[in-house]
Amino acid sequence: MSTSRLGTEKMGLVPGELILEIGGGSDADQSLRASIEAITGTSIIEDETNEVVDAVIIWWREGDGELEDELVDALTYLSEAGSIWVLTPKAGRDGHVEPSDIQDAAPNVGLSQTSTFAVASDWTATRLVARKTAKR
Repeated sequence: MSTSRLGTEKMGLVPGELILEIGGGSDADQSLRASIEAITGTSIIEDETNEVVDAVIIWWREGDGELEDELVDALTYLSEAGSIWVLTPKAGRDGHVEPSDIQDAAPNVGLSQTSTFAVASDWTATRLVARKTAKR
């Protein structure tokens, strides 16, 4: 089984989910994208949408701007129970992002980091979810 397929399975995506992609480019892992579409059975949404999505995938590289701004934008499309996946180049690859950059940005926009793992040969995935608030 390919690294991309294994990584996609670890993401916990299920059939029927809608996935929005932000920041895809020529360096985005095409086998990972194909694997996501195969598991969900839906095409990845690549442009702005009026849909509420189950997950947002952000391809993020050093120099792409302010991660907090991108996370806030992603939250506008995300369902209440959805996840944001920040995909960054692995250490030693062009555009590598320090894990602390994600750890610093997430809480500032109300997100918590839950896991990080290799999702493809050149990419690492970090899962962010909305922080739970205490019931009063």
